Amino acid sequence: MNKTNAMRLLDGAKIKYTVLEYEPDENDLSGVHVARQLGREPASVFKTIVTRGEKRGVVALCVPTDREIDLKKAARAVGDKRLEPVALKELLPLTGYIRGGCSPIGMKKKYPTYFHKTALDLPDISVSAGVRGAQIVMPAAELIAFIGAETADLCEEAGE
Repeated sequence: MNKTNAMRLLDGAKIKYTVLEYEPDENDLSGVHVARQLGREPASVFKTIVTRGEKRGVVALCVPTDREIDLKKAARAVGDKRLEPVALKELLPLTGYIRGGCSPIGMKKKYPTYFHKTALDLPDISVSAGVRGAQIVMPAAELIAFIGAETADLCEEAGE
């Protein structure tokens, strides 16, 4: 596989990571499907959802693929009244990434980024490598520190 921008940034910072490749399914881009293909727990595979708030503007939210984001809770956590996912047509121009391949590492601009609080409970997590078909695996604390992210409660409670 060719190096992605996310991988080059990690390499440049001399941060260790592992790349896991999978066959993307255009009919099912869900993170749970990706987790199954990689043999990883869905709770350890994080999807990146790019949102826009009234006060904060564009904010990236990274949540486990087996959980649903709670936009009201996330808005409070990031200090905004309301957050809405950006339109699909805005994703590439804003981030440089496409749906199913959006990485919190190396977006076109440095947007405020938040990971769901469970990330730090795991030995490692995976996020998109910046393309469909590849995930970067590394310790959550290192990833969060590298991109200057924060953690917060962003998801609905299990079973809601």
